[in-house]
Amino acid sequence: MQNNPQKWYLLAALSLIWGSSFILIKRGLVGLTPFQLGSLRIIFCALFLFIIGFKNLARIPHAKWKYIAVTALFGTFMPVYLFSFAQTEIHSSVSAILNSLTPLNTLLIGALVFELQFQRRQLLGVLIGLAGCILLIYNGAMNNPGQNYYYTLLVVAAAVSYAININLVKKHLSDLSPLSISAGNFAVMLLPALAVLFFSGFSDVAGSAQTQNSMLYIAILGVIGTGVANIIFFRLIHISSPIFASSVTYLIPVVAFGWGLMDNEHLSATQIIGAATILAGVYFSARK
Repeated sequence: MQNNPQKWYLLAALSLIWGSSFILIKRGLVGLTPFQLGSLRIIFCALFLFIIGFKNLARIPHAKWKYIAVTALFGTFMPVYLFSFAQTEIHSSVSAILNSLTPLNTLLIGALVFELQFQRRQLLGVLIGLAGCILLIYNGAMNNPGQNYYYTLLVVAAAVSYAININLVKKHLSDLSPLSISAGNFAVMLLPALAVLFFSGFSDVAGSAQTQNSMLYIAILGVIGTGVANIIFFRLIHISSPIFASSVTYLIPVVAFGWGLMDNEHLSATQIIGAATILAGVYFSARK
C-alpha cells in the first residue's frame, strides 16, 4: 500500500489546489472580514459536498460521529478562521510557508500521543524540509520588515491543528470513505458557520459589488480548495502514512510562490534554495 504510485499524483494535485488557496484568501479579504470569509468557505463547501455525497452520511456508524466532530474542528473549522485572520497582517506566501510546519507537528504529535511508528529517514526528511522553511521565512522577514509577525502564531496554531486532524483520521477513520468523512465534517460545521456569518454583519455588506466579487473567489476556494481537496486528502491519508500526507504542506509554498511570480513578485536565490530543500525533505519523508 505504501508503494502505491497513486499517492504521488494525489500529492501533486493537493499541492496545486492548496498552493492556490492562499491567493484566493487574499482576494477574498478585499471585500470580506476574516469571520465572513471563513464562514462562507465552510458553507460553500458544505453545499457542494451535500450535493455529491449526502447519502454517505448514513454510512457513518454512530460510534464514529464523535471523531467526525473532532476532526471537523481541528481539520477545518479552526484553521479556516486562523488563516483568514493571519493574512490580514502577513503575506499569503509567508502564510503558506509557515503551514509547512505541519509534517513536523504530525510526527511529534503522532509519536507522543498516537504511538505513530516512523523511521529515521522520515525524521531526516522532516528536518530537511523544516530547514527549507526556515530559509524561506528568513527571506520573507528580511524583504517585508513592516509585517506583523505575531500573526504568524495563528498559522503555527493552524499547523498544529492540522497535525492533530491527520493523526485522528489515520487512527480512527481509516475505515470510512473519504467522501463520508468530508460530508460528515461539513454536516457538523454548517450550523456553527451559519451562526458566525449571521453575527458577522454580513447582511449589511452582502449587496456591494466588492463583497460579491470576493464571494466568487471564496466559492472557488470552498468548492475546490476545501471540498474537492479534502476528499483527495483523506484518500491520501488512507493509502500512505500520516507524515507523507502532511508533506503536501512542503510543496504548497512552491505553488504559492509561483502565483507570486505571476503577480509580478520576484523569486530570490534564497527562495529557490529553500524550495529545493523542501522538495528534498518530501523525498526523504515519503516512506513509512
